[in-house]
Amino acid sequence: MNEISINTQSSIKIKSDLVIYVDPFRIEEESHDADLVFITHDHYDHFDRESLDKIMKSDSYIIVPRCMKDLVKDFANVLLVDVNNSYNILNLSFRTVPSYNVNKSFHPKSKGYVGYIFNIEGEIIYISGDTDALSENKNIKCDIALIPIGGTFTMDYKEAAEFINVIKPKLVIPTHYGSIVGSKEDGVKFKELLDSDIKCELLIK
Repeated sequence: MNEISINTQSSIKIKSDLVIYVDPFRIEEESHDADLVFITHDHYDHFDRESLDKIMKSDSYIIVPRCMKDLVKDFANVLLVDVNNSYNILNLSFRTVPSYNVNKSFHPKSKGYVGYIFNIEGEIIYISGDTDALSENKNIKCDIALIPIGGTFTMDYKEAAEFINVIKPKLVIPTHYGSIVGSKEDGVKFKELLDSDIKCELLIK
């Protein structure tokens, strides 16, 4: 079973055979334990150089959308990714899916920002990045989904619950609320709107 934790916002850590970070932000301790670091887009709360300095090793890989090419040119091991493609790195299979806003301009589709779907030890884990509830993502099949619910820059908790009730993961972990945007109560409200057969863990305390 994969161990998933959230530091804050959308700062996610997955521990299996590999140590994987997604959008590390406000990391306090120096661990230098990252095998793979995935970035969904270039906003400061998702691409945080101070946090990266604390988790990366000399042989860590950083995986970023192609639009971030100039921001990562000083890293040793870089993989640039495009939307709707499949990849394999360090024996981890993953694919990218769209991540953008429909009715607001913070995350334009033209940027090519991505969400990630990992196959880790037989579990399919979807990490959406900052996105709205996109019609082209409603056919995603996954065991675990991590999606934003805070509103303003992404879907809010009502939109997120509706989306999750469509894709029906076994487990959902809400992100992107309780600090910069959204209140801690959003997690509780989100959970109440989910179908009864979907488990929800609130890891942002």
